[in-house]
Amino acid sequence: QVQLVESGGGLVQAGGSLRLSCVASGRTFNSNGMGWFRQYLGKERECVGSINLSSGSTYYAESVKGRFTISRDNAKNTVYLQMNSLKPEDTAVYYCAASERRGLFAVTRMYDYWGQGTQVTVSS
Repeated sequence: QVQLVESGGGLVQAGGSLRLSCVASGRTFNSNGMGWFRQYLGKERECVGSINLSSGSTYYAESVKGRFTISRDNAKNTVYLQMNSLKPEDTAVYYCAASERRGLFAVTRMYDYWGQGTQVTVSS
């Protein structure tokens, strides 16, 4: 059974930083795609960024480009989302996702496993 567990969410002031972690257990995803999504209340999940664990290539949504960075530690089966210069509009529940496919994906249908989500709240 694959499990993704996110951590690192919390309350931060605008301009601050947080680092989210996603630990995968049950199998390794060293060659697959993983992503970070966020969901506003009443809205669909949107991709914040994704990473190809094999090549290290990344994708970022325009709204976070230059502020957020995705990285991985394959030895620890962990993916990180470093969030800097946070804005109140970044307030959302953030989810980690893993795909059975190799590649770089920005849509929910390409992902097979999801974490439980972690709340990020940015105060103004």
